[in-house]
Amino acid sequence: MRRYFVLLLAMVLLSFAVQGGVVRLAILSDVHVTPGNANEGKLREAIAEINGTGVDAVLLTGDLTNEGSDEQLYNIKGILDGITHPLYVIPGNHENNWSQSACKTFNDIWGADRFVFTVDNLVVVGMNCGPFMKMGDGHIKQEDLLWLDSTLTAMVKPGMKVLSVNHYPILDDLDNYRAYVDILKKYPVITHQCGHYHHWRLYETDGINGLMVRALDMGGNNYGYTLMTIDLDRNWIYVYNKVIGKEPEQMYAYRINLDYYSSITAQERYEIPAGFDVQRLVADNASIFTRVGLDNKNIYFGNSLGYCKAVDKTSGALRWQYKTDAMLFSRPAVGDKYIVLPTSDKRLVWLDKKSGKVKWQYDAAGPYVADGIVSDGILYQGGFKAFQAWDVKRHRLLWQYNDINNYCQAEPVIDGKDVVFGAWDTYLRCLDRRTGAMRWQWNNGKNVNLYSPGNVVPVVTPEHVVIVAPDRFSTGLDRRTGEQLWREKNDNKVRESLGHSADGKVAYAKTMDGELVAMSTGDRYELLWKVDLGFGYEHAPSIVLEHNGFIYCGSRRGMLAVVNAATHMLEFTYRLGTSEVNGFEVDERGDIYCSLIEGTIWRISHR
Repeated sequence: MRRYFVLLLAMVLLSFAVQGGVVRLAILSDVHVTPGNANEGKLREAIAEINGTGVDAVLLTGDLTNEGSDEQLYNIKGILDGITHPLYVIPGNHENNWSQSACKTFNDIWGADRFVFTVDNLVVVGMNCGPFMKMGDGHIKQEDLLWLDSTLTAMVKPGMKVLSVNHYPILDDLDNYRAYVDILKKYPVITHQCGHYHHWRLYETDGINGLMVRALDMGGNNYGYTLMTIDLDRNWIYVYNKVIGKEPEQMYAYRINLDYYSSITAQERYEIPAGFDVQRLVADNASIFTRVGLDNKNIYFGNSLGYCKAVDKTSGALRWQYKTDAMLFSRPAVGDKYIVLPTSDKRLVWLDKKSGKVKWQYDAAGPYVADGIVSDGILYQGGFKAFQAWDVKRHRLLWQYNDINNYCQAEPVIDGKDVVFGAWDTYLRCLDRRTGAMRWQWNNGKNVNLYSPGNVVPVVTPEHVVIVAPDRFSTGLDRRTGEQLWREKNDNKVRESLGHSADGKVAYAKTMDGELVAMSTGDRYELLWKVDLGFGYEHAPSIVLEHNGFIYCGSRRGMLAVVNAATHMLEFTYRLGTSEVNGFEVDERGDIYCSLIEGTIWRISHR
């Protein structure tokens, strides 16, 4: 019976062969394989079927695994090696958001997180879209947009057409989809193909056809993949649902359309109140996933090309740069003489602040994606399954805490004799600042890593610790013992964005409805007030900062909101860009700085 279906499938795929100008693709998406799960066996069956057909290439358009661990990536690589046709692979959010290697292992295995190839007169181009190592929307890296434009300019000759591939659709799911679409519209793009949503959908954006395809597992023992036949001569595309062991079923047949238009609406207008100034200082050639480090002269940051850069605080001019071997996610930690750079290629690098030259480095067991902090000459730095304290001047390890079962991400809080931090292993911990000995640890009673306080900076007062987490609870703890004093889940839907008042009596949390809520940091939960920031749906894990009577909040879509701490009223909002605000920092002059994922750095001043 299986042989019959394979022969029938081959007949469907070859039905246009006599016409010429026909490209045949098999598309796998959202296969979500972990070692030994049901999807692993079904993927092998799908591959056996595909190998028996005459397709020109196989595309795997993201979500190969569930957690992006090295074990899972190497496991599926071994399975995909069984494909006998040319194979082209890009990662999805499950490879990017929770990556054990900070997105490096995927590139090590497949050479890159983007591809381009030609079949007949068709150029097929695909690229990664994140989100990268934290909750966020899809995002095409700045350098990938530049690569896309230059690559298509070089490859697309008269008479050729383009198939665009991504894990996400060219819709609002991508924060910079408008920039993506504007590039695609310069070329004869016949379809943008994606997965991510585990269902079929045909849509259009500015006239470009968009095609969402099935997942490997659609439920109810419905395992399969997608077949696409592109008739370049007749300008038609045929899409088939191929359930394993069954006859292909045509889902769509549509004519290639190259008549594009613009759906851009009028530009938003914002007015900045008197006394405030908002200025863009840096527009980098790559994306920025790090917060910024500051001293009296420079801004320090890392980008998605692996460069750590120092730029002048006044002019934004580049002072120096240092290249690493992977994307950077950790803020450079600023000391008196050195910048200590935590890298995704598993190092701590001491860089001279004036020249950027390497003075010393430490090789670690895993990548660094956490923000460290220098306090009294000591760097407190979270890593992969470890937390460390370093004498910065002497680059000497003072102590290391190893009882962590995943990676650290957010900046720790150093206060008095305590170091308080979370990790993606469900635990919040308090360590002795001098020795690294554990004082206490707390978790929410569940073993789900994705609910961890792994990317939130705790609010620490003399008596209490307050956190929020992806489980949407806010929690108050006794600072001395770690005992849970209160735990509140309500309609406010907090997540990972937290800050505090100057006196420590109030904790500010940004909600998933785009509001700012103010809570007491005392012995019991008390909602003090809340204000709508105008963000709408919101999930960016961006620190909330209060400074000189104003509260600064950033959104997943580049919006700045400033709230008056005394009146609890929204002072103003201003669109800095279209991508996530990474967080806020304040310098010795009282100026506020923030970076956006799209590669810009801004200064907000109030006099």
